[in-house]
Amino acid sequence: MAENPMEKRSRRGLLGFVFGRRTLWSKKCTPDNGNKTTMRSSNASAPCTSNNIQFTKSPCNETNPKKLQEHKVSPEPIQNQTQIQRPISKPSSNQYPNNNPGPVQQQARKVVPRESIGLSGELESMIMDNQKAKGMMFGNLGNLKQPGTTAVGNQTTVQNSGYGRKTMEDARRTTTSVSNNQDQSGSLCRAISTRMDPETLKIMGNEDYKNGNFVEALALYDAAIAIDPKKAAYRSNKSAALTALGRILEAVFECREAIRMEPHYHRAHHRLANLYLRLGEVEKSMYHIKHSGPEVDQEDISKAKTVQMHLNKCTEAKRLRDWNTLIKETKNIIASGADAAPQVYALQAEAFLKSYRHQEADDTLSRCPVFDVEMNTKYYGPIGYAGFLVVWAQVHMSSGRFGEAVEAIQLANKLDRNNREVSIVLRRVQAVTAARSKGNDFFKAGRFQEASTAYGEGLDHDSRNSVLLCNRAACLFKMGQFLRAIEDSTSALTVRPAYAKARLRRADCNAKLGNWELAVKDYEILRKETPEDDQVIRGLMEAQNHLVKRRGHENL
Repeated sequence: MAENPMEKRSRRGLLGFVFGRRTLWSKKCTPDNGNKTTMRSSNASAPCTSNNIQFTKSPCNETNPKKLQEHKVSPEPIQNQTQIQRPISKPSSNQYPNNNPGPVQQQARKVVPRESIGLSGELESMIMDNQKAKGMMFGNLGNLKQPGTTAVGNQTTVQNSGYGRKTMEDARRTTTSVSNNQDQSGSLCRAISTRMDPETLKIMGNEDYKNGNFVEALALYDAAIAIDPKKAAYRSNKSAALTALGRILEAVFECREAIRMEPHYHRAHHRLANLYLRLGEVEKSMYHIKHSGPEVDQEDISKAKTVQMHLNKCTEAKRLRDWNTLIKETKNIIASGADAAPQVYALQAEAFLKSYRHQEADDTLSRCPVFDVEMNTKYYGPIGYAGFLVVWAQVHMSSGRFGEAVEAIQLANKLDRNNREVSIVLRRVQAVTAARSKGNDFFKAGRFQEASTAYGEGLDHDSRNSVLLCNRAACLFKMGQFLRAIEDSTSALTVRPAYAKARLRRADCNAKLGNWELAVKDYEILRKETPEDDQVIRGLMEAQNHLVKRRGHENL
């Protein structure tokens, strides 16, 4: 199937009005396969060819293209039904890889009421309404990782933009939102499909992709697919846009479909090879590398071999229960290119849990890519996805997110009812959650001894749970058992060094015992983390004053 579309231009330049900054290219591009086809407008006969997205490497293996500065341009007025000529500026080779021509630079134009634009105004309205419905306007890249953000998943997430911590309820909302957005996108595509040429939509999508407007590019590729669902190039380009948005699993399915339509499609094979590598599927990645033809290079092969080497070491480390080595090798796998592999993050989180490093396990979960439940189940299968959920449930519980732990393990049990490990973790999560709830009720009622006992029952099932330890320390503090409260607080801080409540509890206990040096040390750490906390400020000042008085007496 040829990938060498011809651009259809309208005499009145209507498509230029639709997207403002988008214009069509008037120079011939070098086609992928050397084949050229011709498409003519009913009013003009200016043939032009355009490639599929051209890259030195597939976008799924690169960082997102740098978003060019957008110029807000008003649509030009229609004058005597004649086409207004627009100057063409020669793009730099750095801006468009593989010598692809860049978009025509538009001149400033006067604003024309939308009603007078006709088709272009109608399409612009539909595109904008679709973007608003998705909650993604220009520059908002959905679950794509963006600098300066933290997440979970797809995520965000998604650094973690797509990447990051996410509850099961959030995942359900994501699934519902994606389904609704797809329905809206489908309506948009059907509306456009009756009025526009699919190759023109693809060209516009290519331009948006190169400018970093991945949401808009995805909508245009979807519209092209709605018109011609059997064109492999549209599926491959859609896969690139999905990859840039952090929707890795969806990108895999689109690439698979492109290869099914065109088995010798080198670019799609190369793109899929890179996606599989990011997911830690080295054997599948190597298979598609071998079918990538001229798209492949030695760096791709070297990265795949490196990931496989570290995966083998992980397997051996887990067999030997060598958790430190497992942590090290999972980090190496992620650094080597498998940065979107949930199974690798699950292995790392499990190793941190086994090492009683709960805070680092939670940090691992926050970096793990988040894909919705439906997509995870579709790709990994119910049993595979249940295996991830078992680990995440334990991470949630260790960090005190009991509701999310219950939700995750219940879903795992629903997906894999015959899994013994799932059953064991389910019972433990339910027991710990019930004990915590019971203890909280006693504490609120002022029955501190019974509350302490209830928390202890939960600790019988999860002896290093930092939240239960801290809660029991609060009970012991109320009963004046400061030494025991310090022991529980210290145990909580051992597994979660950044647990502020446990540190404050220990500081208060040391203050009650007159251990001013230790109290000041903890208060100072808390002051750096929460500089505006009045309780911390008062505690620190009081501890410092007592410490000064004690040292003054000692110097007499």
